[in-house]
Amino acid sequence: MNLIVSSDNILGVFILSQIGIGFIGNTLLLVLLINTFLVQLHTKKPIDLIFIHLILANVMTIVFSGIPEVMNAFGVRNFLDDIGCKVVMYLYRVTRGLSLCTTSFLSIVQAIIITPSNSRWAWLKQKFCTYIFPAFCSFWIINMLIYSRVIISAVAPYNSTELDKFYSLMYCVGKDPDYIQSGIFQVCMVLRDLLCVFLMIWASVYMVKFLFKHHKTVQHLHRTSLCPRPSPETKATHTILALVSCFVFFHWSNCFLTIYVSYKRSVKGLENITIILSHAYPVICPLILIKNQYKRFFLNCAFAKMRISSQHTISLNT
Repeated sequence: MNLIVSSDNILGVFILSQIGIGFIGNTLLLVLLINTFLVQLHTKKPIDLIFIHLILANVMTIVFSGIPEVMNAFGVRNFLDDIGCKVVMYLYRVTRGLSLCTTSFLSIVQAIIITPSNSRWAWLKQKFCTYIFPAFCSFWIINMLIYSRVIISAVAPYNSTELDKFYSLMYCVGKDPDYIQSGIFQVCMVLRDLLCVFLMIWASVYMVKFLFKHHKTVQHLHRTSLCPRPSPETKATHTILALVSCFVFFHWSNCFLTIYVSYKRSVKGLENITIILSHAYPVICPLILIKNQYKRFFLNCAFAKMRISSQHTISLNT
């Protein structure tokens, strides 16, 4: 008996693997951060709130985009009606926009944290904590307003024809005949993207320049040290730079491919690549954070278990 595996099934397995890795990674990181706020109070930092918000945005992006793509890849058709399409597409777009805004905000906050005390931006170190929750609220409001057009335009594919499609997925399509409002919608998205990416790049350039100067300043100390170790601020800055680099690469690659595919119909291979790229950052983000910044949580948990077991053994022996 010959087993025929289609390209859609391969794509479905790949996206399902992405969802699994991303969901496990983000959930594990969320548990570690919550453990910091509830148990390890001496190690919590205000920037951890931004990480939590970013993780929640990543999880929602994976759920609202990945699950419909997997169902479609495995042959489930027309599983969403008009209301379902509006909800799924709206929440996916909003959470993806939240991920963009939060990553940009994270890079700016980290640049403020490493700012020297004699800098003209040093006063923001004591103030940025009060801006975190207002910033989150503004991110939600801005993205919900920008993508309100999706609620009107998104419909199930069986309720639309090829001629009136504004954008097209296998499980949902965009039907938007009003070209003026559609143009305003696209301009708002582009302006938001350009502003966030500009702020990311500006903060990243500032952090790279600071790290370069800091490295040259303490270079003679490293030579006299047998085991030079970077400071926690330096490690955190490296982590943010890695996150920003990954986001900019995957976000703009996905945008350019999506625009190209929208003009070139039936480019199946590129459509699959855009789907994979749209889930890449939410999957890689927690892995970067766990690898570069949260190793200590695993070590602390391991040492805590060792201490508890050793105390239990001593009590039994006595």
